[in-house]
Amino acid sequence: MTGSAAEPTIIQGGMGVAVSNWRLANAVARRGQLGVVSATALDTVLVRRLQDGDPEGAIRRSMARFPVPGVAERVLHRYFLPAGRAPDQPYAMLPMYRQRVSVARQQITMLAAFVEVDLAKEGHGGLVGVNLLTKVQLPNLASLYGAMLADVDYVLMGAGIPREIPGALDALARHATATLRLDVEGAGPGENVDLTFDPLAHLEGITLPPLRRPKFLAIIASNSLATVLARKASGRVDGFVVEGPTAGGHNAPPRGAPQFNERGEPLYGERDVVDLTKLAELGLPFWVAGGAGTPEGVRAAQASGAAGVQVGTLFAWCDEAGITEPLKRDVLHHVGRGDVTVFTDPLASPTGYPFKVVQLPGAEAPERERVCDLGYLRTAYRGADGRLDYRCPAEPLETYLRKGGTLQDAVGRRCLCNALTADVGLGQVRKDGSVEPPLLTSGDDLTGMGKFLDGRDHYSAADVIDYLLTPAS
Repeated sequence: MTGSAAEPTIIQGGMGVAVSNWRLANAVARRGQLGVVSATALDTVLVRRLQDGDPEGAIRRSMARFPVPGVAERVLHRYFLPAGRAPDQPYAMLPMYRQRVSVARQQITMLAAFVEVDLAKEGHGGLVGVNLLTKVQLPNLASLYGAMLADVDYVLMGAGIPREIPGALDALARHATATLRLDVEGAGPGENVDLTFDPLAHLEGITLPPLRRPKFLAIIASNSLATVLARKASGRVDGFVVEGPTAGGHNAPPRGAPQFNERGEPLYGERDVVDLTKLAELGLPFWVAGGAGTPEGVRAAQASGAAGVQVGTLFAWCDEAGITEPLKRDVLHHVGRGDVTVFTDPLASPTGYPFKVVQLPGAEAPERERVCDLGYLRTAYRGADGRLDYRCPAEPLETYLRKGGTLQDAVGRRCLCNALTADVGLGQVRKDGSVEPPLLTSGDDLTGMGKFLDGRDHYSAADVIDYLLTPAS
């Protein structure tokens, strides 16, 4: 490991759904850097891998190591298809998360996070982290506990304000009940709705030693958020990832009144630039992300006081990443030709955050069914009748409007849960026999990757690390 003895120089970005899979994180960790798995929709990923037959046996090998008796056996009995699905057979679905779910539903989530981290850590002594979205509230506590059962080294969280997570990690390490406040639209004055997770509900009849509390890195896009988390989080914050608006996936919205360029992309200004000198005064290590995926970017980050960089785009298209091979080849072909673009779409994500979309020449956006059957990006709301319910701007329009959503919030939204699952070859088969189409995301660095490729049509995670750590000439 280069950099300080305590911290990695390179953090491999946690890209979901299952783009940052266990194979990628394992390969990065073996090279002395921080490999990161994405926890987004991992429970769905797990059961779909099992329905596709787990041909290499890795998933079942790790499931056998899960320390809570009976869980792996029940999940295998319900979802494992030894010969795999027929191509036209829809995947069996998991029940969507709610504020309260069954112990069995939580255990699938725990198991999924355990398996991904366990396989990422298999066969080496390197560092492995797990990335979660603060916005995806409902499964996060179960995911964190499952990852900690696999001895995860780091937890990284962005897409919101993860102020309660450090305290939750402290509690989970003791097998104590952890609590997060659920964001509820239309909640009454002073009303608090909590999400709770009790490890002891899953440990009946067994005793486990305390778990190692992973380091917590908050992904931030402003100095003010970093200061709030450093001073007012519920427990220890161990550092920050400073993510700029050129990073892939979700971006923080620009500060101030919305403005757009001629392509309809949100415009960012000086208020959206993090002052790294001021950030360093907090006394915590930080990594620069977004536009830092070059040797020069690494050196510039370190010169500014950063421990290193987080890089997603270069890793997203490498051999070990989860995007299907045909999609990788197609995108890298266009990168080599110099005719790929990345569009910061202000509408695509149901979260309302800007979302990066890869655009290839001549490729029209496919017709996409308005659907919400995975539900990770649903929002909780208090209905007129007082009931707690859930809605998503990408669900069928009549359903969304009936739940009190507005037409303005629904325009242009796409079901990212299903689209990103399709990117890694796990797209659902619809009633008409069609398969959910993919929607690719990447950072702005994608358009300049031709120099790195240098005529290659594929490359490895090790190639990325060697490139980023190229010494100055």
